[in-house]
Amino acid sequence: MAIFSKRSYINFPMLMRVIGWLLMIEAAFMLIPLGVALLYKESDAINFLISIGVTLVAGGLLMSLRPKTREMGKREAILLTALIWCILSLFGMLPFLLSRTHLSITDAFFETMSGFTTTGASVLNTLHNVPHGILMWRCVIQWIGGMGIILFTLAVVPMLNYQGGMQLFNAEVTGITHDKLRPRVSYTAKGLWLVYIILTISLIILLSFSDMNFFDAACHGLSTMSTGGFSTHDLSIAAWDSIYVKSVVVIFMFLGGINFALIFKLATGDGRGIFKNVAFKWYCLITLGCYVLLTCNVIFEGLVHSWDDVTLDPLFQAVSIISSTGLVEPDFGDWGPLSELVLIAMMFVGACAGSTSGGAKIDRLIVLVKFIKNEFYRTMNPNAVLTVSINGKGTSYILVQKVLAFLFLYIFVILGGAVILVLLGLNLRDALFCSLSAISNTGLGTDATGVAGNYSLVPDAAKWTLAFIMLVGRLELYTILLLFTRAFWKK
Repeated sequence: MAIFSKRSYINFPMLMRVIGWLLMIEAAFMLIPLGVALLYKESDAINFLISIGVTLVAGGLLMSLRPKTREMGKREAILLTALIWCILSLFGMLPFLLSRTHLSITDAFFETMSGFTTTGASVLNTLHNVPHGILMWRCVIQWIGGMGIILFTLAVVPMLNYQGGMQLFNAEVTGITHDKLRPRVSYTAKGLWLVYIILTISLIILLSFSDMNFFDAACHGLSTMSTGGFSTHDLSIAAWDSIYVKSVVVIFMFLGGINFALIFKLATGDGRGIFKNVAFKWYCLITLGCYVLLTCNVIFEGLVHSWDDVTLDPLFQAVSIISSTGLVEPDFGDWGPLSELVLIAMMFVGACAGSTSGGAKIDRLIVLVKFIKNEFYRTMNPNAVLTVSINGKGTSYILVQKVLAFLFLYIFVILGGAVILVLLGLNLRDALFCSLSAISNTGLGTDATGVAGNYSLVPDAAKWTLAFIMLVGRLELYTILLLFTRAFWKK
């Protein structure tokens, strides 16, 4: 057997075998909407059976491959992560293609990729006649994508712990650095998923005590905890017009924006870590600041009609956007230009690294702000030796460089995506907003799509472009963009 460190080729047979495992897992998740379709006696049940059968056959064929070596390194991890999000979206769109929603291949892929990346942008004009099975499937794929497809596999397929598990973990999990909760990656994956599952179940139970029926509670529990934002109703949460529902959803959207490793430590008795964490403190302060700005703007625009307008509604909106859930108040378009600026800033920044939220992440903003502060000081004191300190620990200059490079590339992708969208027919304002919305996995729209983000009228080529940007944003740029470099493929 060749020593891995000297191996110059990519282990494609092993990649295909792992993809087979993942397709089998996806087929298992399809049993959930199948059960819902059967429960509601919908004809779409047969479509889910067909989708499960096709996915199982494809997965079985790939699993039958016998690679000469099961070793996987960094290149395999990056390629596998990029491929699996695309392949699972291709098979995950089968129920949309076969159902009575009559979506085209472009629309079905867009809807599925938007789900897996927890963007929440939709091409469905109305949810009124959409089958219950499809509504459940939309929320299930958001829930899977929220914590991560690869991370789930690391939790349930322990053998990957020895075969490039750490590389797979780093390729998918968001953030500047990736701290393991346990010595083995599979234990870390299980711990994070355990927290995710417990929070999701808790949310579903709490929503079940409202006017929602259990189906609506389950769907909104899955989509809220993943900070995805898909709903079962055209008006989303506003359809229930309930202070209780909004309050519960606000709490869990906020939790979805926290680093799940911190929540895990809090649940296991290490409560000091979360309150000493700088990113968590900034997350709370930024959310509070945006809430105050939105409240003031509502007052100045003369939109106050009840206490909710200056209390719960602005808070709901602030938490929804910064966590990238993307749920909006029905009258948000009337809140004025200041609210739009606050919204754009929150979309760009996002919440904490290691959460289910999108955006550039607060952790990187902290590094940038402290680096700029040091540079101002160094201008007056050229001989000063300064370091960026995070959580009481010095940060290496290499890490600072990575953050600066990431933020530059993040802006470059937004602008590059906007240019392509303009060439495809969108006006400049819509193009910039939609590009930012896609890369931040927020899913909001503007004039061309409506503030709730319905993308049915966007040209097909623009939908493929936005789907690509969604994936780039969800996997934090490098995992996807590296595939377009010569260095990645060079032996």
